[in-house]
Amino acid sequence: MSYPAEQDGCSTGDGYSVGRVAAVAGVTVRTLHHYDAIGLLVPGERSHAGHRRYTDADLDRLQQVLFYRELGFPLDEVAALLDDPETDPRAHLRRRHELLTARIETLQKMAEAVEHAMEARRMGIDLTPEERFEVFGDQDPERYAEEARQRWGDTEAYAESRRRAARYTKDDWKRLQAETDAWGERYAALMATGEPPAGAPAMDLAEEHRRFIDRWFLPCSYERHRGLAEMYIADERFRAFYDALHPGMAQHLKDAILKNASRHTP
Repeated sequence: MSYPAEQDGCSTGDGYSVGRVAAVAGVTVRTLHHYDAIGLLVPGERSHAGHRRYTDADLDRLQQVLFYRELGFPLDEVAALLDDPETDPRAHLRRRHELLTARIETLQKMAEAVEHAMEARRMGIDLTPEERFEVFGDQDPERYAEEARQRWGDTEAYAESRRRAARYTKDDWKRLQAETDAWGERYAALMATGEPPAGAPAMDLAEEHRRFIDRWFLPCSYERHRGLAEMYIADERFRAFYDALHPGMAQHLKDAILKNASRHTP
């Protein structure tokens, strides 16, 4: 059904035509007609020809209607909120503020979740949650993606690491994790024998550790390996990871890395 006279944006008397209100509010004329039919937003005036004319008070009510609709309130609840004679305008504004704040928090959490997923894809870990658990267990590297970007995002080493990871398939990640597990078992067994960090077996495993990083993630010079060794002690998460393989492994590995670097560099 058409309402040509009402949809005209020009005024034919006091108030605003339905077409003008629809254009300003960003809703359809049909929506305004529906709001009128259910008593949610009844125009305060009529033209001499009987056409709907909206007052400033009507526009204020429409703004509130659209606000609650945006928050997902059903129309009957919106009507109850707006028509309650006990409603204090200040309390009403506080409620609107609380609802907006809650929605902002929800949207922020949603945005963080999306960013988290995007970062995982950029790292090349484009796996389902089940696949990530299958490959990494509870040591999913995705957890450290944002921190890695903040620490090293402007370095060529970080860029190279990202380029390599982006090429890896699920099978690649499984091979990487299998190598990590095998190395950890051998290092733990070495420590169980009482082998010191300065001994050749420990230094050999430290060298293997350096080559693993160099092969899978980024060029790892002896100097860079020294820096990583310091981080394994300074960062509680890295310390916890290695010490979970064998008590004291983080410190033992650090010392072995330093000794190994010294025997290969002047």
